Amino acid sequence: MPAPEESTGRLIVLSNRIPKGDVPAGGLVFALHEALTNAGGLWIGAGDPSEQAQDGLTEIGSDAYTRFTFDLTETEHKGFYLGYSNSVLWPLFHHRSDLLEINAEDFEAYAAVNARVARSIAAILRPDDVIWIHDYHFLMVAAELRALGVEARIGLFLHIPFPNVTDILALPEAAQFPTWLAAHDIVGLQAQRDVAAAFDVLRQDERAQVLKEGTWGLEGRVFSVLSFPIGIDAEGFAETAAAVPTPELQLAPKAPLLIGVDRLDYSKGLVHRFQAFGTFLAGRDEDAPRPTFLQIAPVSREDVAAYQDIREELERAAGSINGAHADLDWTPIRYVRRHIDREHIAALYRRADVALVTPLADGMNLVAKEFVAAQDPNDPGVLILSHFAGAAEQMEAALLVNPFDETSFAETIAAALTMPLEERMSRHGALMRGVFEQDIAWWTTTYLDRLRDGVPSLGEP
Repeated sequence: MPAPEESTGRLIVLSNRIPKGDVPAGGLVFALHEALTNAGGLWIGAGDPSEQAQDGLTEIGSDAYTRFTFDLTETEHKGFYLGYSNSVLWPLFHHRSDLLEINAEDFEAYAAVNARVARSIAAILRPDDVIWIHDYHFLMVAAELRALGVEARIGLFLHIPFPNVTDILALPEAAQFPTWLAAHDIVGLQAQRDVAAAFDVLRQDERAQVLKEGTWGLEGRVFSVLSFPIGIDAEGFAETAAAVPTPELQLAPKAPLLIGVDRLDYSKGLVHRFQAFGTFLAGRDEDAPRPTFLQIAPVSREDVAAYQDIREELERAAGSINGAHADLDWTPIRYVRRHIDREHIAALYRRADVALVTPLADGMNLVAKEFVAAQDPNDPGVLILSHFAGAAEQMEAALLVNPFDETSFAETIAAALTMPLEERMSRHGALMRGVFEQDIAWWTTTYLDRLRDGVPSLGEP
């Protein structure tokens, strides 16, 4: 590995995914790319699985920041990633403990990978470096670093919802969970409700001591649990949406377009969304313009059984609704499960009359913010947003829905499609101010300033 740069006080970011080529559209990877482009530093992520794994990091690129990967074997990928991370932690944190697939060997792989990553980071640390750990794949890394004697400031940011007290009871390692949190200086969460859930979990631990202003003590360590709602590059996304031509959709003139863009996941509420749209279609006036709902949902984690199930269920729902309502020149639901370039997504947002962002559980959901940024302020579309998205705390001017209430959801779709221009502009203006003021640069600066400032010790007032 090449010698690190001579500067000190670097930002070291750790996430599971890291761009090995072009940066993908949206999501955590794009958000971190934007953050590191502004801040500089090192980005560490998982390498491609191989037959053997050793400590240390491999440089894979250097531009505004330097990228490194850590080793991972095929067996570890199965246990650490597909197993404990995505078949235990992901469903648990999304309040689906019924989907947990608990296997002791998976946790052993998770712990082993977290320990190797910690050793690899400790080997390159300099004085005043700051470590920023992202998401549920690395909950044990900070504790492993502390065990190695690392005293650097370490922050964790969870991009997903925080589990509640009853969720945690389903985790075999529930007793260890608070100590994993306490090893960080800052635990950053998306929404205030996540902070409240974390406080409830910590209160159940007799070792935990509540201090003040989101600060806790546990076994000699002091740490803060705070909300830092993530943003987007609003200005850049708006410019892209306005500049890129809209892909040809072959819709009838003035035909309304509804859009949803999600990774294919059971937490996104896609089946509920299709069913609500079907209910709306069943009740619409036959003489009204015929709307098309474009759902883009790239497939992910196909090796996990729950994802195979949701894909099959979604395809059945789309086929049933189209079969009931389609005509020779009209397909109500267009379901695309392949990747669409970010530029085309931005243009589609701008063309759409309504966006459906209706997860059953979500840490934030940046699609909601991207849709708002992409709109023409003089003729904006309408955002329908689930109460269960973290974005709902910031985006109260959206049409908020309960995705489990199919009838009310369908009525909200009808209201969105018939909303007068004046109301659309008023709601969009309120949403736009928040999206532009609390953008990705704001999020990065707010979090890192708090992390570098640190937290008081147990002896301080």
